[in-house]
Amino acid sequence: MYLVEELLILQLSYNRKMSSTYIVSNVALLWMQQTMSYTLATILVALATISGVNMQSSMQTALAQGLPLSSPACGQVVHGNVTLTANLVCTGDGLIVGGDNTTINLNGYSITGPGDNSSKVGIAVPHSNSVVIQGSGAIRNFQAGVLITGSENTNIHRVTFDGNKIAVFMTGSIGSTVEQNFIGPNTIGVASHSSIGAQVHANMMTGNDLAGVTLVNTDKSQVDANSIGGSRNGIFLDAQSTKNTILYNNVLKNDVDINNADGLPLNINGNELIKNNCFVSQPSGGCNPQ
Repeated sequence: MYLVEELLILQLSYNRKMSSTYIVSNVALLWMQQTMSYTLATILVALATISGVNMQSSMQTALAQGLPLSSPACGQVVHGNVTLTANLVCTGDGLIVGGDNTTINLNGYSITGPGDNSSKVGIAVPHSNSVVIQGSGAIRNFQAGVLITGSENTNIHRVTFDGNKIAVFMTGSIGSTVEQNFIGPNTIGVASHSSIGAQVHANMMTGNDLAGVTLVNTDKSQVDANSIGGSRNGIFLDAQSTKNTILYNNVLKNDVDINNADGLPLNINGNELIKNNCFVSQPSGGCNPQ
């Protein structure tokens, strides 16, 4: 239960700023006696609620004001081809995507936020499809490095994420791809909530305290060819995450390398664990150490 307790403590710290979310956290407290997966799902819903308030207003701004930018500043709504020409040090949100087919090229620069307890987001992708966020470059010190809400086919690659509460958080998304990134240390590396078809591929994840990858109510996704170490749970899937494939990952030196809903038999939620180089799995038998 320590993962749930830690996540709940993190969520309660966010709730001091938003009374509506505090109500959600009280529900989570009542569910503490239930399974880890239900509690984890509740906490991530609460986090999505916090970020969702900002994203709704940001989306309205994007629809009203979004203009292509060649050299963006903190807090601006952007679309089209966007290239950083300097580091951004932000006291609020970083960049907000305001339209489909946007490409943000960090171009070797960084976007730095006010801290992982700030409720701010490095790059927000609200209801915008076919968005690309590419490095080299870094996103650090935000509540969420990248927050994807209600979007399809977002691609994030060759970006360094460190010092964030969650490096990449997908909620209500379809077909997001997170590949070839350096992720860590953060509290959680990649979190997917109520999403379909996520691809988490060939990332280097180290020192993400609570989890490297967390799938909650997420279906038909694939986590493959990643190196994940130094977390309490390397890869965690809850009981509502179904038909996901976890394969060819090096998941080593975590408290639990691969955790399917605290040991839920794989035939219950239809997830597959295939040839993962690890030592500790729940249920047992999910590792093929090399």
